[in-house]
Amino acid sequence: MNRALTTHKRNNSPSSVQINDSLNFLFFKRFIDIIGSLLGLIVLSPLLLLVAILIKVEDPRGPVFFKQIRVGKNEKDFYMYKFRSMVVDAEARLENLIQYNETTGSMFKLKNDPRVTKIGRFIRKTSIDELPQLWNVLKGEMSLVGPRPPLPREVKEYTTYHKQRLFVTPGCTGLWQVSGRSNIGFDEMVKLDLEYISERNVLFDIRIILKTILVMFWTKDAY
Repeated sequence: MNRALTTHKRNNSPSSVQINDSLNFLFFKRFIDIIGSLLGLIVLSPLLLLVAILIKVEDPRGPVFFKQIRVGKNEKDFYMYKFRSMVVDAEARLENLIQYNETTGSMFKLKNDPRVTKIGRFIRKTSIDELPQLWNVLKGEMSLVGPRPPLPREVKEYTTYHKQRLFVTPGCTGLWQVSGRSNIGFDEMVKLDLEYISERNVLFDIRIILKTILVMFWTKDAY
């Protein structure tokens, strides 16, 4: 990969993506996923405990974790875990907020989403809410790096071109997260995901992971 992480192809052609599926790459990618997720869960355990306590203190009746069905590799469903950053009935309130959607395509983004709790705003801003997904990585349902797993309702609106991002294991972070995140629309996200899929290698993954760490604490794009 000889391009900067912030650059990407401008080709809008819905051509088939070329996937790097070499055995060596897949072996080392899985090895990094296992070691990285294990170390992350161990080293970050004090932070995970603190966040869990803060969530419970703010809303004693609600759960600490939020699990949601997502679509993974080859359109296989799985439960993805996050720290709960919204009110308990967030999904029920979504219908009344759809008209205020601030992104394009099948995704939903709202900068000042009224469903987000006080602690939720902080952990979403820093992506701490995503840390429980290290468990999904350890189980092999996700990778540290890859396209973000979409919701089933989003996939229902996918074209054949969009579904190419489901050819590989989804990730906790990816090229679009370190290239603008919430400021990037759906079509641009898909292009970045397909670029990653066609050019992914171990070095590229490591660069994205390192940049993700920086983005977590110094970005203003997350909400």
